Amino acid sequence: MAFDWFKRKAKNITTSTEDKKDVPRGLWHQTPTGKIIEHEELKANNYVSPEDGFHVRIGSREFFSILFDDNKYTELDANVESVDMLNFKDTKSYTDRLKEVKAKTKLTDSIRNAVGTVNGEKIVISCMDFAFIGGSLGSVMGEKIRRAVDYCIANKLPYMIICQSGGARMQEATYSLMQLAKVQAKLAQLSEAGLLYIAYLCDPTFGGITASFAMTADIIMAEPGALIGFAGPRVIRETIGKDLPEGFQTSEFLQEKGFVDFIVKRTEIKEKVSKTVRLLVH
Repeated sequence: MAFDWFKRKAKNITTSTEDKKDVPRGLWHQTPTGKIIEHEELKANNYVSPEDGFHVRIGSREFFSILFDDNKYTELDANVESVDMLNFKDTKSYTDRLKEVKAKTKLTDSIRNAVGTVNGEKIVISCMDFAFIGGSLGSVMGEKIRRAVDYCIANKLPYMIICQSGGARMQEATYSLMQLAKVQAKLAQLSEAGLLYIAYLCDPTFGGITASFAMTADIIMAEPGALIGFAGPRVIRETIGKDLPEGFQTSEFLQEKGFVDFIVKRTEIKEKVSKTVRLLVH
């Protein structure tokens, strides 16, 4: 026999544990420290928890709205898409995986290029989307970065890459690894043209991204507490058989070791980028 202990009726309204509707997803966010933040408050603070400073992972859409003046920008190379050139299959075919992630994220790949102004300073920004197969580096990411660099050289503009990636995309095998050399060659041309390159490392930045263009910028910035490295801490611990230093592979740890120039909160990134451009370009 069931008892309606948690049921009340008043003014033709009936509520009970059985009838209770779930809170719409995305309305609230909980940080790793347990803080609960209302979504609109989080958005107004550039997706940084005002309670504990935790930087919620966001994508290119949010980063562009934060950085570009009045959220106005022109997307470049929007129609460049990944294809299954190797007919790769693991638990599912790469073709099916691409169809699913494109439908889910409404993105064509793990990076987007855009040009616009940041506090009045014109700049090209490439931003990775971790939601697209972990922001993995594939042939399209390499090609879009190449095109972004060529656009910068042709228009004499500074360049910025926002990194958040698990590394190379295994479904593209050697084609993925080839992008490391391809991107570095283009960035060398950018440097020869005397143009500024800024990298902003977000959580996580790993694998081939860290081993190449994330660490070769003129100015390397990073979000507070971001995990940055080549192999993950668990793999390293098991390999060397020792406990790792406290805070190992965080952006603060890397700044201490000289790999990162500035730790920049997301709430301050627009001002920091525009100031850097004004100082080093003009």
